Amino acid sequence: MGRKAMIFAAGRGTRLHPLTHHRPKALVEVAGKPMLEIVIRHLIRYGFNDIIINIHHFGEQIVEFVQKNSFDARIVFSDETDCLLDTGGGLKKAAWFFNDGQPFLVHNVDVFSGVNLPALYEYHIKNDALVTLSVRKKTASRELLVNGENRLCGWRNNRTGEVKHQWGDLDTLFPCAYDGIQVVSPRLFEKITEEGVFSVIDVYLRLCPREKILVCPHDHWWVDAGKKETLAEAARVLKEYAAGYF
Repeated sequence: MGRKAMIFAAGRGTRLHPLTHHRPKALVEVAGKPMLEIVIRHLIRYGFNDIIINIHHFGEQIVEFVQKNSFDARIVFSDETDCLLDTGGGLKKAAWFFNDGQPFLVHNVDVFSGVNLPALYEYHIKNDALVTLSVRKKTASRELLVNGENRLCGWRNNRTGEVKHQWGDLDTLFPCAYDGIQVVSPRLFEKITEEGVFSVIDVYLRLCPREKILVCPHDHWWVDAGKKETLAEAARVLKEYAAGYF
């Protein structure tokens, strides 16, 4: 098999109501294809063909969809039907899958981007990072705070004014918008002490003063298909770049 990846597909899709009243967010169509299919084929195109998908909301529909389609990949599932674990808990539950010691990709099901996935993966390895987050150098409602060496130092919510400043000189940090795409080294799992439902970003903020949690900035196109108001724009952009995407 090729490289391993995880697709976060367990969300309830509340930002897409009423489209998700009877189906999972992952199966909402963008430019005529379910977003899960788009992400799976994109990962396979770049050699990530050993994939685990977490499921919760209408999870049985996702399993059935994957089984009915001939994807040239091994695809297994991490079942969160009983409890939606958020990104951190979901990643921790899937730890058993990443047992080969190699870094792996994590991709949200509702984002599409022109990021070069193999280059992101190699950047992670070259810098011997624990985690590498793909980002755009721009402000956002919630943003990562990063130093000049592309190391994570904090987080800010611009809507509420909340700041989580972990280390470094706050005045010298610059904001980044996280893409929902990251590369993770499996040694992260031994450092996760959190239990149950928790955000993976909170784990990274706890670890960043002493661990190498990096960002990899880019200026490629990026779209969020996870809310109704951006769905049409996501479809337009994806149609424009589809020839080179999957």
